[in-house]
Amino acid sequence: MALQSSGAISLANIQTEFGGSHPISLSEYYGSDTVPSSGAISFDDFYGTSNAVFIAATGGSIVTSGDYKIHTFTGSSTFTITTLGNAAGSNSVEYLVVAGGGGGGSSIGGGGGAGGYRTATSLSVAQQGYSVTVGGSGTGRSRSPLGGTNGGNSVFSSITSTGGGGGAGETDGANSGGSGGGGERGGGGASGTAGQGNSGGGSSGNNGGGGGGASASGTNPHGGSGIQNNIDGTNYYYAGGGGGGRNGGGGGGNGGNGGGGGGANTGGTPHGTGGIGRNQGQPGGQSPGSYGAGGTTGSGGNGGSNTGGGGGGDGNNGQGGNGGSGIVIIKYKFQ
Repeated sequence: MALQSSGAISLANIQTEFGGSHPISLSEYYGSDTVPSSGAISFDDFYGTSNAVFIAATGGSIVTSGDYKIHTFTGSSTFTITTLGNAAGSNSVEYLVVAGGGGGGSSIGGGGGAGGYRTATSLSVAQQGYSVTVGGSGTGRSRSPLGGTNGGNSVFSSITSTGGGGGAGETDGANSGGSGGGGERGGGGASGTAGQGNSGGGSSGNNGGGGGGASASGTNPHGGSGIQNNIDGTNYYYAGGGGGGRNGGGGGGNGGNGGGGGGANTGGTPHGTGGIGRNQGQPGGQSPGSYGAGGTTGSGGNGGSNTGGGGGGDGNNGQGGNGGSGIVIIKYKFQ
């Protein structure tokens, strides 16, 4: 409990809040909360001060980096705060919440949109358990004129990131999502969610449009780029859009950085490359010669796992790639 902000403060009051030995000397408390760390100090310096208490918590995969704990969730679980700190120590957390990426469409399909991307350096928390939901992959559609399905939402506390939109197929338009799916055979891309992602690219000719990414819209035929984040100490890309599929010469679309799957190319070369990220997206297949999702020539590449990357679009005789699963990372000061 913080010391009073006015009136008389005694040495006993200070010792009750901060501890210390007998006989008590003010110099024992250099650097406590807002008290100066050197030089002359007075009782007035202790007004409104409190002993630092730090968050302690359980859940997920936990690592320590300096004065911080980092909890990584690659599947749904619970983040439980067992000790709630105070302003002098820590009473808020930093977070990264990425939803699952959308699946790629079939038949010169559009790339899947990236899962919604949300992050902030300060979120107030309470001493309780918080359900953590990690969004699953959207499904790429197989050898049919259908579009890909949306990825699953990821949720922590009051923060929800929306699953990426599925890429368009021959008879299905692109889906909106965290980032929107890419269009197919002249169709437009779908919209993203404000503050989480961007729209998918439109299609023209024999190319599907690329799915939208966290930092950029998809184009014809490439997936939009994701965003780099170093919350866990490594500057990975997350939430890249899937590349659009191609039938014939010219090349499948590249997946966006952030684990976007590459678009396939049926009847020509080259196929689209997978975007770099926490886990790289799979390249698209080309027919004849190489394989994409499901071990089928001419299929789109899968999005990178735990990146929220969109799946690549199908060429013309395979299937769209699945989106990448999402991730939730929580960080706080523990000492």
